[in-house]
Amino acid sequence: MNKYDHKKIEKKWQQKWAEAGSFKTADDSTKEKQYILDMFPYPSGAGLHVGHVEGYTATDIYSRYKRAKGYNVLHPMGWDAFGLPAENYAIKTGTPPQRTTDESIANFKKQISHLGLSYDWSREFGTHNPEYYKWTQWLFAKFFEKGLVYKKKALVNWDPVDQTVLANEQVLADGTAERSGAKVEKKELEQWFFKITDYADELVDGLEPLDWPESTKINQRNWIGRSEGLIFTSPVKNTALTIDTFSAHFEAYCADTFVVIAPDHPFLPTLLDGLPDKEKILAQAKNIADKRSLTERGEVQEVEGIFTGRYTVDPVGNGELPIWIASYALAEYGTGIVKCSAHDERDFAFAKKYTIPLKVVLVPEDPAEQVAVKSFERCYADMKNGILLEPPTFAGKKAGDVRSEIIAYVSEREIAKAKTTYRLRDWLISRQRYWGAPIPIVYDPEGKAHAVPEEHLPWLLPTDVEYLPKGTSPLGTSKELFERTEKIFGKGWKPEVDTMDTFACSSWYFLRFADPHNTKEFASKKAMHYWLPVDLYLGGAEHTVLHLLYARFFTKVLRDMGYISFSEPFLKLRHQGIVLAEDSRKMSKRWGNVINPDDMVERFGADSVRLYEMFMGPLEAMKPWNTNNIMGVRRFLEHIWALAQTIKEDGGVESATEALLYQTIEKVTKDIEALKLNTAVSALMIYSNHLRTLKVVPTLAYKPFLQLLAPFAPHIACELAEQLGFTVDTWPVFDPLKAASSMVTIAVQINGKARATIKIPVDMPEQEALQQARSNPAIADWLTKGKEGKAVYVPGRIINFVLNT
Repeated sequence: MNKYDHKKIEKKWQQKWAEAGSFKTADDSTKEKQYILDMFPYPSGAGLHVGHVEGYTATDIYSRYKRAKGYNVLHPMGWDAFGLPAENYAIKTGTPPQRTTDESIANFKKQISHLGLSYDWSREFGTHNPEYYKWTQWLFAKFFEKGLVYKKKALVNWDPVDQTVLANEQVLADGTAERSGAKVEKKELEQWFFKITDYADELVDGLEPLDWPESTKINQRNWIGRSEGLIFTSPVKNTALTIDTFSAHFEAYCADTFVVIAPDHPFLPTLLDGLPDKEKILAQAKNIADKRSLTERGEVQEVEGIFTGRYTVDPVGNGELPIWIASYALAEYGTGIVKCSAHDERDFAFAKKYTIPLKVVLVPEDPAEQVAVKSFERCYADMKNGILLEPPTFAGKKAGDVRSEIIAYVSEREIAKAKTTYRLRDWLISRQRYWGAPIPIVYDPEGKAHAVPEEHLPWLLPTDVEYLPKGTSPLGTSKELFERTEKIFGKGWKPEVDTMDTFACSSWYFLRFADPHNTKEFASKKAMHYWLPVDLYLGGAEHTVLHLLYARFFTKVLRDMGYISFSEPFLKLRHQGIVLAEDSRKMSKRWGNVINPDDMVERFGADSVRLYEMFMGPLEAMKPWNTNNIMGVRRFLEHIWALAQTIKEDGGVESATEALLYQTIEKVTKDIEALKLNTAVSALMIYSNHLRTLKVVPTLAYKPFLQLLAPFAPHIACELAEQLGFTVDTWPVFDPLKAASSMVTIAVQINGKARATIKIPVDMPEQEALQQARSNPAIADWLTKGKEGKAVYVPGRIINFVLNT
């Protein structure tokens, strides 16, 4: 057998798979399905880096495994192809975005094919293809008909660099634009919105049963921000006005000593009517509002305020409460006006800064701790465990225990009324840029909006435009678009010139993959009923309140319209971690530290890159790339290649080998299901090392090993199997009786103290036993804390690692 030549082998099998259409999804609804999907990638000119490869390899392993288990697997790939990078490049170079996007896609596909990723390319599409965005526009029109799309004048986030508006979700907590990094400004513009708030409750409640990372669920719940609170109505002193104040943490309502109003609240000018300093105060309020982001969601770090000169008469008997303008009050949350107390961190800091009197009605149980709270040395805000001092009805009780009783108490006495509020705001989808799906709206001569009828879709993106943004939409410079509109609809009709947020295109793409060539509907109900929901969805956590939230919204709307029968698009969601550069910084052109997978594949082979990406650490963890370490994986493959030369066709399998084989089958199977792919690779290495101790390797011990290896390193596994006369397209069956044969459980110690146990064959050689112990996660963690001095193995009883710290 020749030397392991990864270039020759990988080229052979990639060509063979392509010619045979090996990964084309079968139209066989009688088989149990698995829909395995990567988050839609943007095809940038920079191409893939090794960070992208991690997630794509993980889903490929899972897909190949499921195929081997007999499932009908849908594992497609497409392109989130609209967006600003291609447009900005067009402005810089004069190259049409269509050309640069298609060139980037071709490069991505080439890189992906070199990695042996098993996508069904027959279902490929890009969001920039008219055959696709026709249906994005069709969905927009359907939402419009249902009243789920509307246009209004609103104060919006404006990116001064990219010259377009942004949804709240696209502005970072520090007030900068997620993409450009520019400080976001605020403008009042007429824009189109999706009415996502209609589904706020369901978007919260639907999270509970999903197999998603808890952190992702928490982030979505926090973003939607559903709060059960109280509305207090009170008169404004010396006026005929009344105000409604909202409190989400109302348990200590008797402590309220002042009120704050948002600096951009529309009621503020009315509140200030009659005051001599009205214009001065409004100017100061505008300055405060301009310095903070609309999306900070009450998380303004530097509290700033102005006294309005007005007071409200407290409905619960705390006298006259001064009304302040405060930076942390948000016009869009609750009523935009809030009663404040010593029992909220921001209120407390604000009162301290402006010497506003405070009152304590909530204290910790420990009398010693109460001293600092009652003397206003620290804020106490535990609305669950804090003890109430007022009102008398609830004095001495834990606030969290009587929350519902307090709501009933104040409601019955008409002191306040219950109200549910949300932080979530409707999704702003208008964009004043070129490279996106045109909004399919036309205006009649009276200015009334009409959806473009289906027979005129796709409503094509014009090409006679000036790309350079001027604060207005580039489509407004297209002569063809205006002439097309008048030709179809009549004299005086005008087109909408904004394009859609690219997230509108990616909010439903997973449905299209079920039936991508359908020209009559976005996907047939039959295809969607079989394939959807997605069984495994993998991608970055950065889309928690962007794509993931929007896709859930689209799904619920389409369900209510009768097109689909399910409520959630992604049953199981996992996030891959970030692969850092070798200098432990994030890969960036700026730092010159980007690792190109093409270079790694050329040097070490696709199978080595795939295995190393999985072996680096847990899929969800952040970890640095180390080119030196990939050599160890390469040597592992070379050892597997060499093992094939020792195969004995008719040899029996000894008990120790048989036990370890079935133990490995069980381990690798469970680890793939759980996406614990690093420990699966470790188990394969342990078994491989055991086989290398044998003088001859029986086929019965080697064939299942190649079947287990095939999802991780498919090229070498297929090549060796072909040379030995079998295939690796089925999965070995676990036999618990054989796995338990001659097994023993031994303790593993660190410096004499037991830290874990492992189960191994009773006759396992010492070095293999030590390696299996080292691969145990608990032991591996300890071994990183010190240098291993020596290892002591008492067969069948104990392993002790002595560390030199």
